[in-house]
Amino acid sequence: MPVRQELHMHKIEAIRAQPDRTQLEGQRDHVLLWLLYNTGARIQEVLNLCPADIRFDPPNCVRLLGKGRRERICPLWPEIVELLKALLQRQPCASNERLFVNRYGMPLGPSGVRFKLTQYVRSAAAVVPTLASNKISPHTFRHAAAVHLVAAGVDVTVIRSWLGHASLDTTNHYAQANLDTKREALQRLQPHSKIDKPPPWRRNEDLLTWLESL
Repeated sequence: MPVRQELHMHKIEAIRAQPDRTQLEGQRDHVLLWLLYNTGARIQEVLNLCPADIRFDPPNCVRLLGKGRRERICPLWPEIVELLKALLQRQPCASNERLFVNRYGMPLGPSGVRFKLTQYVRSAAAVVPTLASNKISPHTFRHAAAVHLVAAGVDVTVIRSWLGHASLDTTNHYAQANLDTKREALQRLQPHSKIDKPPPWRRNEDLLTWLESL
């Protein structure tokens, strides 16, 4: 059973390279794309973020509010924290104000992100032609994060906690992974890590079905 629309690391990097970071809008989008992959968050979870939700001092992490107002904590790469700091220096906002806003200072919406992402994917296809045949959405980054965590050997229980994904089996209760466990998982999933060959987990039908459900 193949995983649909898998986004390999070289494709993610090609897309993230497209925003013009000399412009505020491009800098904003670059940070947003990094966050989507680092956290595996749903688009609205990222768009809801305020500076108060981010721990800028070590250990770096972000507080996400998911479906059913369930809160979870995700560790952040130091590179992303620096990008967030730079964005806030260029466009300061209060601790309880949204980080990601449009040119008029209004909170950015999912449709706006999808529109910009389509443009970036089209531009990235000039570098990675196979992107032209991929249907990429903000949710694709969430799916890619899950696939890459599995490929890195991270326990599925940790991934479920990371993504805030409740089990469809109500009789199977997964323990919440603590932040240290998630941080260990993050260290396996470096921004430039590569997967050289198809791993054994691809033969696990239940795991592939779950990845498809994200």
